[in-house]
Amino acid sequence: MLAFTIATPGPFPASTLPPAFDGGSATQLATELARDFPDREPGTEGALGAAGWVKERLALYGLPTTEDAWDETIPGLGTVRLRNLVTVIPGASTDAILFLAHRDNIGSGPGANDNASGTAALIEIERGYGRLGTIARRPTPEHTLIFLSSDGGAFGGFGAERFAARSPRRDTVRAVVSLDALAGSARPRLEIAGLAPRSPAPALVRTADVRVEDELGAAPVYPGWLTQLVNLGIPFGYGEQAPFLGREISALRLTTANDGGGEATSDTTAQLDRRQFVRLGRAAESVLASLDNGIDLAGGTNGYVYLGSRIVRGWAIEFVLLVALIPFLAGVVDLLARSRRRRLPLSDGWRALRTRLGVWLWIGFVIGVGALAGVFPRGSALPPPPDSPAVTDWPVVGLALVGAAAAFGWWRARRVLIPTAAATAEEVLAGYAVSLLALGGIGIATAVISPYALLFIVPSLYAWLWLPQVATGAGWLRDCLYGIGLAGPALALVAVGTQLELGLNTPLYLVSLMTLGFVSWPTVLALIAWAAVASQLGALASGRYTPVARGRSERPGDKGASA
Repeated sequence: MLAFTIATPGPFPASTLPPAFDGGSATQLATELARDFPDREPGTEGALGAAGWVKERLALYGLPTTEDAWDETIPGLGTVRLRNLVTVIPGASTDAILFLAHRDNIGSGPGANDNASGTAALIEIERGYGRLGTIARRPTPEHTLIFLSSDGGAFGGFGAERFAARSPRRDTVRAVVSLDALAGSARPRLEIAGLAPRSPAPALVRTADVRVEDELGAAPVYPGWLTQLVNLGIPFGYGEQAPFLGREISALRLTTANDGGGEATSDTTAQLDRRQFVRLGRAAESVLASLDNGIDLAGGTNGYVYLGSRIVRGWAIEFVLLVALIPFLAGVVDLLARSRRRRLPLSDGWRALRTRLGVWLWIGFVIGVGALAGVFPRGSALPPPPDSPAVTDWPVVGLALVGAAAAFGWWRARRVLIPTAAATAEEVLAGYAVSLLALGGIGIATAVISPYALLFIVPSLYAWLWLPQVATGAGWLRDCLYGIGLAGPALALVAVGTQLELGLNTPLYLVSLMTLGFVSWPTVLALIAWAAVASQLGALASGRYTPVARGRSERPGDKGASA
């Protein structure tokens, strides 16, 4: 069924109008913005001056702007004043196409590419619809065009989130394109991940793909299919397209910069790839014209995995993952039934698992207290940039105290869980039975929360189901099976860490996503339960498992044996 759902969507037709994008003018605008306002960090004088600069440039073309100002709490910066600038070009239809570019930067460099280039391209595209200072004005568009110069984009997309959540025009928007760092020398790419398990409409993605290829002679890069699956499963979307996808508005981001940061100090006008900037600016203008000429806009969102010119539909992927639960659950129910018929000590296994669950709940509680104390960031539902002070300047003393408190909980539980004698074969089998049954319950809960997230659970289901079969076999085989079961969470760790170039900061960054509220609390509880099961199965596989008798720290019979 998955194979038969693969489709090849087509793009909207190209516009017959000649290009109006002036590469020289756009390059001059980018250079001027980076030179005059090198520090555009939100809340600074430079950010205020950059907003005024954009309004002045648009006024030269008779394009009035509407300013939306508000106070926003940004992790690492505190409460700052942000400003969105909106220009609306009325069209024959009220259905709208939105093009946006953030004009702020992180303040440690002039931000010539990220994102003076995107701002300059946005202004140059708007110029074609101006009333003053233009040689030939483009005809009235078929759809209403909205141009957004956003603020807070360098810190996770706060301006885009503001428009998607509060703008009175948000319900009319059918397609969104974010212009982000168009003058880099790297191969352009399309970012399509959002804050919900949704992807942009295939027609929008395919149109951007073809128009960029027409200008550059090579198609833009997509995230790999595995990365797309991970982004649907977490879901993790970074950039200004993400808030719109989170609210079921089809959106994508065209960029040449990586999301890992670290290039701010060298992001100067001397490093701009002017030839690529001009080509990508014309490609963006061509995308807008194609969307405007489309009979139906690329509205709506759904889950997709893009494989070049082909797509795999998300519902088929969800179907495969849900069906994958059935054989595992059948095996676990059979194991449990056999264990009950043999009267294995299942209750002792449950108490051991409950003790481990208590340890992980304690660790979660300690992290929550740490967030309240300021050790971890909180108060924002947007993922912070990897070079934000909120996720780079960790308080060492605070982390040490959190680690010590977590270690104390582990030490207290260890007194109960440490083996005092080798577990019998019946006790080991009972421990496997209750652990795998709990793992099946976690799989069902994950399917309810987000079927895509089963991607991280399925490896542990099928690898760990074999552990009871090799309980008396070679130790290396148990170790391999146990390691394969850890592949799901490791996949998420590697995917996010690679995308943002986090390195050793990846675990702390993922913890920050939880304390910020970006990861929902049901997902956090499912993760804690999975960690408890993984701990018990790890003890079983390594031969260090001991059951927990009712009210005591020793197994049934240990007291008599000692006597």
